[in-house]
Amino acid sequence: MVAATSCFYYAAPAALRKTNHLRQNQLRLDIFGNNATTRKPRNGLVMCSNESTESESEDGWGIQDFIGGDLVKFDLGKWLSDVEEHKSLAIYTPHEGGYEGRYFTRLRYQGYYFLDLSARGLGDPETTLTKVHPVCPAHVGKQPIARWYFPPEVDFRLSVLPPNAKGLIVWVIEAKVLSKAELQFLAILPELRPKVRVIAECGNWRKVVWRPLKEAAGLTEGALSN
Repeated sequence: MVAATSCFYYAAPAALRKTNHLRQNQLRLDIFGNNATTRKPRNGLVMCSNESTESESEDGWGIQDFIGGDLVKFDLGKWLSDVEEHKSLAIYTPHEGGYEGRYFTRLRYQGYYFLDLSARGLGDPETTLTKVHPVCPAHVGKQPIARWYFPPEVDFRLSVLPPNAKGLIVWVIEAKVLSKAELQFLAILPELRPKVRVIAECGNWRKVVWRPLKEAAGLTEGALSN
């Protein structure tokens, strides 16, 4: 009796969610009609701006709007091509997190290795990533203040990459706290180290969008004119 009761208890929310999902889909079809299945493919580099949001709403709806965002990503091909073309990207992810894992995994399948860093406490990116840099460990007020020297984070990992590795992805989280000069260095890092690609999480958006990091850092002509 207890087992049957528990099964019914856990099945009810699932059925309720399914019913609500069907009602939402029917409501979308009632509102948008035939436009619900004629959305144009979102080609071109995705921009995080009010103009792109308005253009997307005018294009109608597509199948991607009826599938959970954590199940299928229709822009993974564009993601890979933009990483190879621009070599450094500023990415904007939803606040709840987790969606960027699909893009992370697809790069790993391509043969990339990763260096995960947090912008908080990173220090000077140029010194930390490409030069021998000092680090002072916490002394907690009891041990003497010491200074240890570490090799360049990027150069050290490039030296130990397997021969079949495609390259190294420097994935920087919380990059929104970095200054424009620090973002500019990250944007040109692939030019200094050709096997390096940079992905910087520069903010949040309703869905995963990205643009060239040079543009976000103000290194392109369009960004400078704005």
